[in-house]
Amino acid sequence: MNKGLKWFAIITTIGMLLVLLGGALVTKTESGAGCGDSWPLCHGELIPSNITFELVVELSHRLVSGSVGFLVLILSIWTWKKIGHLRETKFLSILSFSFLVIQALIGAAAVMWGQSSTVLALHFGISLISFAAVLLLTLLVFEADQDQSKTSPIIDKRIQFHIIGLILYCYVVVYTGALVRHKNASLACPDWPICNFNQLGLPTQLHEWIQMGHRLLAGLLFIWIIYATYIVIRHYSHQTTVKWSFMIAAILVSLQVISGAFIVITKLEFLFIALLHAFFISCLFGVLSYLVLLLTRSKYNQKVNQESSTKSAQI
Repeated sequence: MNKGLKWFAIITTIGMLLVLLGGALVTKTESGAGCGDSWPLCHGELIPSNITFELVVELSHRLVSGSVGFLVLILSIWTWKKIGHLRETKFLSILSFSFLVIQALIGAAAVMWGQSSTVLALHFGISLISFAAVLLLTLLVFEADQDQSKTSPIIDKRIQFHIIGLILYCYVVVYTGALVRHKNASLACPDWPICNFNQLGLPTQLHEWIQMGHRLLAGLLFIWIIYATYIVIRHYSHQTTVKWSFMIAAILVSLQVISGAFIVITKLEFLFIALLHAFFISCLFGVLSYLVLLLTRSKYNQKVNQESSTKSAQI
């Protein structure tokens, strides 16, 4: 396989991660209005005259997103031509670029006309789908030189349930986390794991409900992934790719919970912890997306084998 394509795929994947983290940084620093209501220009100027911190953050995010958009487009076309024979390539190529465009349009609409927090929370989730598609394209580029049987495990219905359930549920958790950021509810609850040690009981206002709701959903995601990983290690250890994917997911969700706790404990004093929080959930969603890819291969292979058996029996 072309080494240039491999390196380009890696660079594009890293670029998509920077887009995700840049979006989180814009929200955390409240820099969304750094360029006023102008898009793609800043305050209607090609080169801004009044430089502020918020402007630098917002404009940097726009420049990175635009540059990575071109990289994703090139990667989509390049992989289509080089590994288009692989069943998943064309779908992922279309998915990666189209969702990145949708993400950019939502961002532009938010700048020019404003959007509610509930709509803006979708921005991160849409970017996450584009990132996952780019990540899977990168993995396909590297798998093209390998024995496909090693990356096409047979996954039974028990694990299928966990894979599909986890990625859907994870997306819900991602949305609630983005809603916490856009509602400025990150520090609505001063303590962890409960909201307030001095005031036991249910949350008393909306921001506390948003924060505690996200914590509850994230905690259940942690328990679910740990439980599913235990099942895979105990009963499906022969499925090496699936086993390691679940183990990595368990590590990432643990780091996600820890970083979330530190955001509250440190009172958001260290911005890099919040960025790590976004980084870990992005990687976790990527791993779960890879498990979905393995699941589709398993179903496809089972279907092909069944059709072959039917034809053989008819002969």
